[in-house]
Amino acid sequence: MSTRHKESALVAEPPALREAENHSYLVSASPAMRFTEQVMSDIGPTEIPVLLMGESGTGKDIAALHLHRNSSRCAQPFRKVLSSNATPEMLSLAALGRETGTLYLDEIADLPSDGQARLLQTLVEAENSGRNRMPRVICGTTRSLEDLMRAGRFREELYFRLNGVCLRLPPLRHRREDIAALADFFLTKYAGLFGRPKPVLAGPALRGLQEHSWPGNVRELENAMKKAVILGGEVSQSSDPHPAPAGPIGKSNGISLKEAARAASRQAEREMILKALARTRWNRKRAAVELRISYKALLYKLKQIGPEELAGD
Repeated sequence: MSTRHKESALVAEPPALREAENHSYLVSASPAMRFTEQVMSDIGPTEIPVLLMGESGTGKDIAALHLHRNSSRCAQPFRKVLSSNATPEMLSLAALGRETGTLYLDEIADLPSDGQARLLQTLVEAENSGRNRMPRVICGTTRSLEDLMRAGRFREELYFRLNGVCLRLPPLRHRREDIAALADFFLTKYAGLFGRPKPVLAGPALRGLQEHSWPGNVRELENAMKKAVILGGEVSQSSDPHPAPAGPIGKSNGISLKEAARAASRQAEREMILKALARTRWNRKRAAVELRISYKALLYKLKQIGPEELAGD
């Protein structure tokens, strides 16, 4: 297993994350995102705990950071804890009582049972003692905690303490009005980053982007636009039905928009599988349950990814 799968459970806000990038996933031209933005504006300045729900790639991490930056704690640290790696000691009152910023528990559904018990104990102790020196808690999840509670895998009392406000981030297919602005943002970003000309987003290509289902959500769109910048040319469509060997869409190389979307989907699927394996410490049966696919289907997809790529990650 590579060192990337052993990353630290405690991560501070990256200093290079600019405000523009913080808002990139949260473009709010669509009714769904305008509502989301309004709710975040209302709850940002408060101390209420927030549960962020949404599919992979919808921007839960960025939403948590946005809430932090719009709170009275914005000058204090923003901490991201990977719940699958969190230990009871990290969640004790002694440890959390030293922090005054925001604690973001990523994939709270993966918090082990002993970690759930300790976090609940910490929240109860802090409340009973009247301690103000505690971080604000924001949680993110791609899975239904209600289902996990019914299955006896998540503590009901902890759920109700963490779920002060439940904010569901809409998938990209439910906010198609935002796709043009998001695509333009990512084209501009990566053109500047790579020192390449910004591809032209032509009308037919934009329609194709808006018609795609985007199972990887905004992250998938970002990857597709990054590839478009790297390969260069005009973002365009093609009637060629045959698979292309590489990613995005470009007039210069004849790759169609549909094939770019498929390539981006494959990349997003690969990332989701590798993250699930990392969270479950490469327990393939548990990863299959997380991904909501059969164990046999996961083995087939791992075979498609290939041992070389798996070893490289």
